Amino acid sequence: MNEQLDRKLIFVFTGPDGSGRKTVADSVGATLGIAKVLSYATRKPRPGEANGQDYHFISPELYEQFDRAGDFIESICMNGNHYGVRGMDIEQSLLQNGSVFLILNTEGAELLKEQYGDQVIRLFIYADRRTVQDRQQEAGVDSDIVRFRMDQYETAVAYQARCEHAFENYDLAHTVFDISNTLEHYLQRNLVERD
Repeated sequence: MNEQLDRKLIFVFTGPDGSGRKTVADSVGATLGIAKVLSYATRKPRPGEANGQDYHFISPELYEQFDRAGDFIESICMNGNHYGVRGMDIEQSLLQNGSVFLILNTEGAELLKEQYGDQVIRLFIYADRRTVQDRQQEAGVDSDIVRFRMDQYETAVAYQARCEHAFENYDLAHTVFDISNTLEHYLQRNLVERD
């Protein structure tokens, strides 16, 4: 039996909005061949986002239907939009792929840790307040949303102490390299470099 499938770990990338957690997580996932479990969102895709790649963008009615059925193990409302992770998506992906990764805010990361315990490894991605704000403005995020997120910055950063690992993200390649090495320790695939 494939040893990787025996190690069913859930890697959760979290940290303040604008820290680069999505870019880092997607790069690490692609580097290590770890499957991504997508959250559901009732908002419209932002520039550069794609349905089925960043989120499952669904109607508020469908979201409510899933919620009433108890499908979401993590569900939050931010700025009038609902975001959630379906338990069956995690279970199915773990069964098919072994380890998986998700990108969640700190509340979602905490809920998953409560649900799955030691199976969840939280990776806190961060940058200083100014960098985080600049990244969001450069990405064209609405100024009201940036202001709201920056009001949440200190609370998000405080969550770092509860995470298993923390990585400062100023240089993407360096951050991805460090995290990939850390996750290989958990995956124990004993990969060998070849010339």
